[in-house]
Amino acid sequence: MITAVLIFVLTLIFVLWQPRGLGIGWSALAGAGLALLFGVVQPKDIHLVWSIIWDPTITFIGLIVISLLLDEAGFFAWCAIHVAIWGKGNGTRLFLLIILLGASVSAIFANDGTALILTPIVLSVLFSLGFSPKGAMAFILATGFVADSTSLPLVISNLVNILSADYFHKSFGEYAKVMIPVNFAALGATLLTLWIYFRKSLPATYSALELPDPSTRIHDRLLFRATFPLLLLLLTTYFITAGSRIPVSVVTGIAAIIWLAIAGRWWKGGQGAVIPIKKVLKEAPWQIVLFSLGMYLVVYGLKNQGLTMEVGRLLTSMAAEGSFVSTIGSGFMFAFLSAGMNNLPTVLIGAIGIQQALHLSPLIKESMIYANIIGCDLGPKMTPIGSLATLLWLHVLEKKGEKISTGEYIKVGVIVTVPVLFLTLSALYGWLIFLHF
Repeated sequence: MITAVLIFVLTLIFVLWQPRGLGIGWSALAGAGLALLFGVVQPKDIHLVWSIIWDPTITFIGLIVISLLLDEAGFFAWCAIHVAIWGKGNGTRLFLLIILLGASVSAIFANDGTALILTPIVLSVLFSLGFSPKGAMAFILATGFVADSTSLPLVISNLVNILSADYFHKSFGEYAKVMIPVNFAALGATLLTLWIYFRKSLPATYSALELPDPSTRIHDRLLFRATFPLLLLLLTTYFITAGSRIPVSVVTGIAAIIWLAIAGRWWKGGQGAVIPIKKVLKEAPWQIVLFSLGMYLVVYGLKNQGLTMEVGRLLTSMAAEGSFVSTIGSGFMFAFLSAGMNNLPTVLIGAIGIQQALHLSPLIKESMIYANIIGCDLGPKMTPIGSLATLLWLHVLEKKGEKISTGEYIKVGVIVTVPVLFLTLSALYGWLIFLHF
């Protein structure tokens, strides 16, 4: 067990540090190699782990490809400028509208789409409005926070959701039935908490006279016009295929290919294409495939050595205290683990631990499954290392000249996350009680 833990810690260091530019994928795969070398996992485990992670991983890549295409087409910039116009010169209204925009993008395009694509666009719009760095920072931090705190409603909204739903065989519709109402509670708690924290930093008014016409930000009008019906069709297809054996990745992959075909004007042999398809495909997070396989093998090594059984025992103890305590307790446990050691390994450890916990009633097991997701979606916001999306988000901001210190981030992260997490977990408990009775 000590060897398995040491390999896990070393892998996590590799992933966060990424020595010699290895990237997250090769760093995680190096840890998996150590686990195989020292016998923590066996070669036969590779096939088992791949059977678990291939569907969520390919789904995630497909969503990011779609997000990158829409970014190149100007879709997100068009949305952000419209939001600034709808704010009608009121700083507080603009703040709330940007949070709602971030929540909408996270729901459909995953949290990474909001954190990595929407944030720089919001930053550009704020500076064009003449916001001070302090005033802009409130919007930037709010956008980064809401990217994760409202990435609960759909399976596709966060890689954490995809991994957990796939592990426990939750269909798209079954998952949405539980988490869409809970996400509304998370959104309400997020709006209230962020407004209370940042209200003194928000400008009372702003001038929208310098804003460009939203239509000038559209670079590919054909793709832009096709996006709204395609999004409706995609979401409808997710629900229609929820009860079948069609993997979510197949639906997402076909959708990504359709978007690529329109952007690349494939039926014209590429004539008239304005989006650099090769650039989009190059920027897609292909290393997430290696990361998922490598990190899950390392976590599976913890299972093989009995560590996840200890997590299962803790969950069994919580279950003895009733459904409310087990929901809140497990959610906070997974949240703090995510903040300390990253949310992707945590959600895997949590899922295996729940599977190994003894004597769980159907209600309590269900609550722990979703509490694990909530904890791993929200908990990472307490520290910069909590999620890879946050690390990349901070890197993007630094490149734009907006540096956030670790101390400042943790201060905001903890103060804002804890109440939102508690209210969201409480909403989960209440909603599951309602569904079961």
